[in-house]
Amino acid sequence: MAQCKAEQQTVVQSKTAEFQWVMGIESSCDETAVAILQDGTKLAANLVASQIPIHQIYGGVVPEIASRQHLEVINGLIDQALKDAGIKLEDLDGIVVSQGPGLVGALLVGVSTAKALAYSLNIPLLGVNHMEGHIYANWLAHGPIDFPVLGLIVSGGHTALMLLEGHGQYRLLGQTRDDAAGEAFDKVARAMKLGYPGGPIIDKLAMQGNPAAYELPRAWLADTPWDFSFSGLKTAVLNILNQAQMRDEEIVTEDLAASFQASVVEVLTEKALRAAEQFGVKQILLAGGVAANMGLRQALEDRCRQAGLKLYYPPAALCTDNAAMIVM
Repeated sequence: MAQCKAEQQTVVQSKTAEFQWVMGIESSCDETAVAILQDGTKLAANLVASQIPIHQIYGGVVPEIASRQHLEVINGLIDQALKDAGIKLEDLDGIVVSQGPGLVGALLVGVSTAKALAYSLNIPLLGVNHMEGHIYANWLAHGPIDFPVLGLIVSGGHTALMLLEGHGQYRLLGQTRDDAAGEAFDKVARAMKLGYPGGPIIDKLAMQGNPAAYELPRAWLADTPWDFSFSGLKTAVLNILNQAQMRDEEIVTEDLAASFQASVVEVLTEKALRAAEQFGVKQILLAGGVAANMGLRQALEDRCRQAGLKLYYPPAALCTDNAAMIVM
């Protein structure tokens, strides 16, 4: 178990601003996280226990193992968060928990814990959409952001475009038909025998490679222009690897990583810019674990600058799953 403690931060526009002490719990996948918000403005505790070392030997998240690991660490994280905030359990005025989407067993641990705490303390319980939490990591990092905005959520489990017209006023424009972008990164990295998680590894290799070295497809999906599909791209990479093996040819790892990432980044970037133009939006919020990808950030920054749009994305620590974005 890896545990990290974030510095105290000041946040704004919290959904729980009327309460003095609120605890947030996140367990949708392979991070167990607990945060405590004070007076709707101050992040008094923010802890994350990552399971990456546990799942690395399998090349991806094993749901049953993830659920059991959540059970092992969640109570300890709650105790430590209370200590960091300098309060007792009885001081809590409310509980906020990620209620999905995510792995069913993993979510059950967090939701059951939150329900038990709220019931025993006789305090309110609020369930939050996990994708909404990722979007609100930008408010946590940047303060007030004017509406309307376009949200591009890119993670291991989700790839989606959302139009946000106000707090709680969301319109899902499109989402992935098959693999999420982060999932495609992990599967391609596994096929290339690079390790897990694949996103950071491919991102680093891509910086050293030629993105035009291998011709790879871009799925534009003309019939549903805001949807995404990365399964064909993944298959194309697998074909290149298989053909190289049969012909006893050498693959330039950096070039293949750069070519794969360029395809993903181009589709994400262009669809986000087209949607912003279509719906008259001047601001784009990038969120989710893949929001930490430097190639994606740079491409979006360049395109947004050219189009006169404002781009927001959280620091890397708030891109991956955390409870601060949930309690926000």
